[in-house]
Amino acid sequence: MNWDKMRAIVAPHPGGPEVLTLVERPVPTPGAGEILIKVMAAGVNRPDVLQRLGGYAPPPGASDVLGLEVAGDVAALGEGVAMHNVGDPVVALLPGGGYAEYAIAHESNALPAPQSLSMIEAAAIPETYFTVWTNVFERGGLKAGEWLLVHGGASGIGTTAIQLAKAFGAKVIATVGSDEKAQAAAKLGADVVVNYNAQDFVAVTRAATGKGADVILDMVGGDYVQRNYAAAAMDGRIVQIAFLRGATTQVDLRPLMMKRLVHTGSTLRPRSPAEKAEIAEHLREKVWPLLEAGRCKPIIDSTFPLDSADKAHARMESSGHFGKIVLTI
Repeated sequence: MNWDKMRAIVAPHPGGPEVLTLVERPVPTPGAGEILIKVMAAGVNRPDVLQRLGGYAPPPGASDVLGLEVAGDVAALGEGVAMHNVGDPVVALLPGGGYAEYAIAHESNALPAPQSLSMIEAAAIPETYFTVWTNVFERGGLKAGEWLLVHGGASGIGTTAIQLAKAFGAKVIATVGSDEKAQAAAKLGADVVVNYNAQDFVAVTRAATGKGADVILDMVGGDYVQRNYAAAAMDGRIVQIAFLRGATTQVDLRPLMMKRLVHTGSTLRPRSPAEKAEIAEHLREKVWPLLEAGRCKPIIDSTFPLDSADKAHARMESSGHFGKIVLTI
């Protein structure tokens, strides 16, 4: 191998999984406060699919190489780096650049890889754990004893939310698309599982809780917005993280007022390294001990080699997966 060059995956133009192209790029150089990671595995996420389709451009200055999370060893340090040493195994949240043999991360957005996990499992942590922590626990304020309704319970986000909510003493209702996924979600700890193709999640949620869900994590949008208002308890918090069924919908806002609901939302990728560093610190303190103790862990659906990134995207778009899809480098 030419050590100045690396293999990476880009989408030269919008399209299906087949547009993903393996290219040779210079190995990037870490700037001040940054680390260079020799990537062993990279997580595949819905935002990657959106980027490939032309709907989610990288933030200014970020790499056009796809990929928002990696696990690997620190290969080089930029000026002033104090949090990591060369050779340290880390996981990192990136604004882009993960589908490659080397990737740059801000030192504060990388955490020690949990010793209890393989590098494939470790690579499946950052995007989902950062997202679930900041949305369910910080914005949604989920507390022990409360009910969380999580849509997309079979996704990487969903499987993470189920485990973390249970670990912190909450009760969980998860929606999934098949009986097979329902069994898997129940095994993971969900107290109630709804097959949305056969049951109405509003009716099941209200019956199971007697009052509605205290926190709802939604990546569906569209007609789910009104139904979430119906499924929410008094003073419920609904946190929006994506819009798989569309970002526009017509809504009757009266339940929002009558139930004193909060409907909030956030994105992760465009946030500054400093904002992500704050989430990383909370994860290190509250969640890393759970990962190290094996009380929660990323669920791996499937792995694909880097040059089969197109197959990984096809797997994600089929919605047949349960848990995370990971590229191995």
